[in-house]
Amino acid sequence: MTSLPENKRLAIHGGTPVRHKLLPYGRHSLDSADIDAVVEVLKSDWLTTGPKVEEFEERLAERVGAQHAISFSSGTAALHGTAFAAKLESGDEAITTPLTFCATANCVLYQGASPIFADISPDTLNLDPAKVLEKITPRTKAIFAVDYAGHPAELDKLQALAKNQGALLIEDASHALGAIYKGERIGSIADMTVFSFHPVKHITTGEGGMVTTNDSKLAETLRRFRNHGISSEARQRQEAGQWHYEMVLLGFNYRLTDIACALGISQLEKLDENLRRRRELAAAYTAAFRDLALLEVPAVHKESDPAWHLYPVRLNLETLTATRSEVFQALRAENIGVNVHYVPVHLHPYYRDRFGTKEGDFPVAEDAYERLISLPMFHSMTQQDMRDVIEAIVKVSSHYQLSDAKGERSRLLGARG
Repeated sequence: MTSLPENKRLAIHGGTPVRHKLLPYGRHSLDSADIDAVVEVLKSDWLTTGPKVEEFEERLAERVGAQHAISFSSGTAALHGTAFAAKLESGDEAITTPLTFCATANCVLYQGASPIFADISPDTLNLDPAKVLEKITPRTKAIFAVDYAGHPAELDKLQALAKNQGALLIEDASHALGAIYKGERIGSIADMTVFSFHPVKHITTGEGGMVTTNDSKLAETLRRFRNHGISSEARQRQEAGQWHYEMVLLGFNYRLTDIACALGISQLEKLDENLRRRRELAAAYTAAFRDLALLEVPAVHKESDPAWHLYPVRLNLETLTATRSEVFQALRAENIGVNVHYVPVHLHPYYRDRFGTKEGDFPVAEDAYERLISLPMFHSMTQQDMRDVIEAIVKVSSHYQLSDAKGERSRLLGARG
């Protein structure tokens, strides 16, 4: 039996990896302007609750077309703020997707309410409005939609369902800063929209989050909630020469610092270029893999312009001799830092034990999970990085394919140039 050439043998089997250094699935990108912005604040009188917080909020609100933006110490804290502002409490229900990071559902639990999962659409992997309708009860007070991977959910249909129920539509747009839905900017559509500024997102503040809304009462509640429930800010009291403050609700210390906001302001100036690069990478991936029978590229609705936080492909396991886990490990051995987003929330031990959820409850989400692999996607990726990902995908999938596809492999390798 003739052995494979070194460059064709999988690295996991002793061959030469496509890359010598791991390419992560996501990472931050900082420059000297970002550093200078932070240093300027470090030399100022305000490290937190100062002027940079308001400036960042105003700029983000203007960017997404919302009347109000309220910063939080993390995207999770921001989600908690929306659950509080929606007045969720014990006995209430909020409907959300099982295919998300656990924080989307956890924020409902923080308020003593019950998260109710509805299955997802098989194309975009976002909440299926028809499945949401089946889950609505008189106890439903909110719908938490997630813009999975940066593709907007069907916000008009979900908003109509929420309005008919007298509930709020809360959009977890942690993946979707800069996305467009039917000509409108994400952040200006739902009753409340949450963004995340974790280092792998489109812009970063280290950790941080934001809620945008067009409702002034919700905005006021959110501002108080993130500041211990106090009705005034420290800078407001100092400027007015006052010391007295009043706690009017039970809030948390979820404030975002001026240090973080200065970084966010600087990063926001790069958002357009970051989005352009992510869309360029997504287009290159899609062109290379569209006709590859071994996997399915992400679907994009014609009325949406995704922000591409992730580029999740789904393996057609029926055409492979390997499981998703084996393909994952093989790609990691090639130094391609693939990831999986996400373990369905209802399958985590906490949710199984507390709510009795189990495999088979949400078949579309579970089937997607078994096939999903997120490819590297971040705006500082180089053309060579992108070519390496494509080469590794073709190399690994060709090894595990059930049928001979040498011609297809050659065509795909040519497309990566």
